[in-house]
Amino acid sequence: MTNTLLTHGEERFDQHARFSMLADAIERMCRPGETVLSAFSGEQSDFIRFNAGKVRQSGWVEQARITLRLIHGSRQAYSTFDLGGDAHADMSDVSEALSVLRESLLDASDDPHLLFDAGAWTRSTRRDGRLPDPEALVELVAHSTRGLDFVGFYAGGMVSRGFASTTGSRGWYEVKNFNFSGSFHQPNGMAIKTTYAGDAWDDAVFAGKVREAAGRLPVLLRAPRVLKPGGYRAWLAPSALAELLKSTAWDGFSARAQASSTSPLYKLHTGAARFDERVSLAESLELGISPAFNDDGYLRASVPLISAGRGVGQLTSARSAREYGLEPNGALAQEMPTSLAMASGDLAQDDVLARLDTGLYIGNLWYVNFSDRMNCRLTGMTRFATFWVEGGEIVAPVDAMRFDDSLYGLFGERLEALGAQSDMMLSDSTWGQRATGGLQLPGALVKSFELVL
Repeated sequence: MTNTLLTHGEERFDQHARFSMLADAIERMCRPGETVLSAFSGEQSDFIRFNAGKVRQSGWVEQARITLRLIHGSRQAYSTFDLGGDAHADMSDVSEALSVLRESLLDASDDPHLLFDAGAWTRSTRRDGRLPDPEALVELVAHSTRGLDFVGFYAGGMVSRGFASTTGSRGWYEVKNFNFSGSFHQPNGMAIKTTYAGDAWDDAVFAGKVREAAGRLPVLLRAPRVLKPGGYRAWLAPSALAELLKSTAWDGFSARAQASSTSPLYKLHTGAARFDERVSLAESLELGISPAFNDDGYLRASVPLISAGRGVGQLTSARSAREYGLEPNGALAQEMPTSLAMASGDLAQDDVLARLDTGLYIGNLWYVNFSDRMNCRLTGMTRFATFWVEGGEIVAPVDAMRFDDSLYGLFGERLEALGAQSDMMLSDSTWGQRATGGLQLPGALVKSFELVL
């Protein structure tokens, strides 16, 4: 991968204009009988890493990448490469890539599951967020975390995605947003994590999150509560619930996994099991955190997945649609939700501890994986900010413990309440480049959460 490291004074190129220029050129280069689908991904981002409340690493990254997909009859070939800052060089790279793809198609076999949208449409989303000035952010973090052992990571700026087809479709998605995650540490190894993400930065909101997390640091110095394996009443904060749902959603809503009976939610979608009627989940494109089009040329819309505890929908990609005789609904090739939203409940945030009374306050989970896929049983570890609560008051930290529990139980007969407030958690993945998408979830109060070690 090639990216461009620039200072803030250097010129940045207009990624939308560059992609539009290349899409026009590709249409002119296209030969009779050929279809070219072009997918663009790019970013212009600030990255700042903090250690002990001070800047450890700071930089600005601009990168852009395009994937050309040449289709002729039932054969196809792909090429992905980075774009630079020179329009003439980019045009030359595109021309050369198409020539190589034409040669590749000569020996390619027919693809029995090839399907793409040959229609013509236009879709554009451009949202200019309010981001912190990097220098001002450094000062704010230094001031807010003075005297604390704080480790954090900020990523913010523009992320962009584009699509163009020689059949006449054009899509563009460009948003400015940020994601800040950090943790406060005590000498005994205990820590509390905090996150802040969105597209409208507010210094006061960030400072409030710091104060809230720092206010619980003294509790971490108390002797940890030692718990025996067993079921405990628990509040799963939105960030903890997110870890359970991200693992489940890997192929839980996939049409391909449903058709092959490998989905962890297979029983839910066949009607053999159900969740509590208060549980509803959807792929919600209205959140605006992911593009409303995919690389197969299909426009995307919101898809109800679970309604009143029952499985009502699935994510169907073009290939799964062709293989299993289904209708594609704009799902990505991986058939994972990109904007998973869960309906909130009626438990106010200020009432969580009182309603919990005695039990576990679980702020985060990690290392989550399946222990029994077909019964949607998950295992992992409690992490930062797991506390023991008595009489509605946090009294002690809890050492990391392994859990093993089924989502059918947590979202079924053991679900007591859902939080009235939902948290927006944008994807913090920067693997290769900043990701789009995320989750919007409330917390959940459960009558029992199973700890095993």
